[in-house]
Amino acid sequence: MRKFATATVLVACLGMTACSGLSTTEQRVLSGGAIGAGVGAVGTAVTGGCVACGVAIGGVVGAGVGYIYDQSRKSEY
Repeated sequence: MRKFATATVLVACLGMTACSGLSTTEQRVLSGGAIGAGVGAVGTAVTGGCVACGVAIGGVVGAGVGYIYDQSRKSEY
């Protein structure tokens, strides 16, 4: 399980470095998804749950939060 969680975090980090030409919305959604996936992986690994489920749910929630954050920042200007 720990190998899977470590590999997932590494793939997410590598994927983020390959996307330098993204808009701010895309960057925030991507980083939110990666952070959420990492938190989901760690959280489920610690609690003994399904790591893949934690990664998937955390990624979706993180991407949604990243999008909402981006929209709130845009409405401030």
